[in-house]
Amino acid sequence: MKGKILVTGGTGYIGSHTVVELQNAEYEVVVIDNLSNSNIGVLDGIERITGIRPAFKQIDVCDKEALEQLFQEYPGIKGIINFAASKAVGESVKEPLKYYRNNLVSVINLLELMPKYNIEGFVFSSSCTVYGQPDAEYLPVTESAPRKKALSPYGNTKTICEDIICDTIHSGAPFKSIILRYFNPIGAHPTAEIGELPNGVPQNLLPFVTQTAIGIREKLSVFGDDYNTPDGSCIRDYINVVDLAKAHVIAVDRMISGKSLDNVEIFNLGTGRGLSVLELIRTFEKVTGVKLNYQIVGRREGDIEKVWANPEKANNVLGWTAKETVEDTLMSAWRWQLKLRERGLC
Repeated sequence: MKGKILVTGGTGYIGSHTVVELQNAEYEVVVIDNLSNSNIGVLDGIERITGIRPAFKQIDVCDKEALEQLFQEYPGIKGIINFAASKAVGESVKEPLKYYRNNLVSVINLLELMPKYNIEGFVFSSSCTVYGQPDAEYLPVTESAPRKKALSPYGNTKTICEDIICDTIHSGAPFKSIILRYFNPIGAHPTAEIGELPNGVPQNLLPFVTQTAIGIREKLSVFGDDYNTPDGSCIRDYINVVDLAKAHVIAVDRMISGKSLDNVEIFNLGTGRGLSVLELIRTFEKVTGVKLNYQIVGRREGDIEKVWANPEKANNVLGWTAKETVEDTLMSAWRWQLKLRERGLC
């Protein structure tokens, strides 16, 4: 084994896929999650894919005492990948205090405890929302594009957490960090053993698409068709979740092996291609053969009009590239939804 990695929020969507890739890369993984937006059954899927069941503790990362006990129970953790956060833009507008408490306190607790337990690296799950609505001259977005005032509390928590990490390391903290700014993760593992399965009504686009396609939801709402885009709907950079997970393994390797050029490094993770919501819907219908029942409704507060990545830094410095096509990615999400139906889970 290469070393022991703690994955917070590891039964969640991106977390579970990252656990798979870490185990495939021969890391020993410890998973913690409070299960507020995930299911313990995800561990079964991880085990079916990799043949290994990761160590798991049901812990809220905002509980510092519980975290301390975990580090004592699992000594020798080399790095942390932090996915423990509330993550829905629309919900954050309605419940801002929930987002500030969960997303900030969790990061502060981890950073405070890392030196005590000699943990070398911290991978932070950030977001393209830190760029706000980029000016046209900054599209596609590079890491040097200015951060803008967030359009939602969710986005603001990512900006604040980035600052907390940078300030902590600048103060002399004895560890390194890689901040990964995601664009829009979609899809599922090609085995259909794990995928996106939010508790309750989905807050993200694709699980709402697949649940509408299979009949769980009556209708999909498209928030706005009057944006300054070719078809009037918002444009995003949709990245395959397995491609995204692999970037985290590379980031951990980079920090632990001493290859990081700076104590804090920042990378955009995207495909470099912008796709509108309506284009995504049409592509889903084409690859699955399923017609979606959707309606255009008013804009949703906090949504950004258009943003997509320039991933050249990640390509050239990390040696990482998004490889999966949007067609294959959408099909993987549909196979996952069908597997859930087959198992009677939806």
